[in-house]
Amino acid sequence: MRWQGRRQSTNVEDRRGMSGGKIALGGGLGTIIIVIIVLLLGGNPSGLLDNLQTGTATEGDYQPSAHEEELAQFVAVVLAETENVWDSIFTAGGSTYRQPKLVLFNSAAQSACGFSSAATGPFYCPADEKVYIDLNFLEEMQQRLNAPGDFAIAYIISHEVGHHVQKLLGIMEQVQAYQQQGDQSTANELSVRMELQADFLAGVWAHHAQRMANIIEEGDLDEAFNAAASVGDDRIQKQTQGYIVPDSFTHGTSAQRVNWFTKGWRTGDINQGDTFNTDYI
Repeated sequence: MRWQGRRQSTNVEDRRGMSGGKIALGGGLGTIIIVIIVLLLGGNPSGLLDNLQTGTATEGDYQPSAHEEELAQFVAVVLAETENVWDSIFTAGGSTYRQPKLVLFNSAAQSACGFSSAATGPFYCPADEKVYIDLNFLEEMQQRLNAPGDFAIAYIISHEVGHHVQKLLGIMEQVQAYQQQGDQSTANELSVRMELQADFLAGVWAHHAQRMANIIEEGDLDEAFNAAASVGDDRIQKQTQGYIVPDSFTHGTSAQRVNWFTKGWRTGDINQGDTFNTDYI
């Protein structure tokens, strides 16, 4: 991907080096329980309370590697490119695109959706409209799932931003309401359809980013296709447990994810991505 020298988004919130535990407590009942435990053990809770400042405590002097810093810059450029594309699409549709924040963190993070570890993987929290990414885990995930390449990362970011677009369009709220009314099978199916639509929106982003800025190089799309296939429910279940349980799918098969990303890439038309009133593929 042609990204060096391009604008970096100012909507990046860097929490690397910040203690996940300190972020997770942040006052309330959790803090009270910890203080009580300290008192029962004969300790002084005042020092503990000083370290429970949400979003301000750090673990020593965090020094990211040069490679990690370059990856952080790349992520900021990709986020900026999503802003350019979705700003343009929303404006053309007569509305305003509310840009999401992207949080870089290590190991664990507290979001408005709860406490999450890096093992959760990159995720979007609709409650605070932020995308959360652990750069180290992102690279480990690429290696473990055999999905290398910078545009594989761009696909992941644009997929999570796609969930933000769903939030702004009111799709996510509707889906969550239907999920609460139905059984687990219905909830899983709706989850699959929402994830496939986010893949489609990632493809729409790639289409317009290329048209607007010519950022895609030879091999980039193959990296995105491979990444989409690598996170298919069928492939992940086969790798992790040795067998596939279709009823438990929540993100779609490898083929479905690639097909919907491809449709977004080819059409660039947000109106072609209704995954809820059509067959999956």
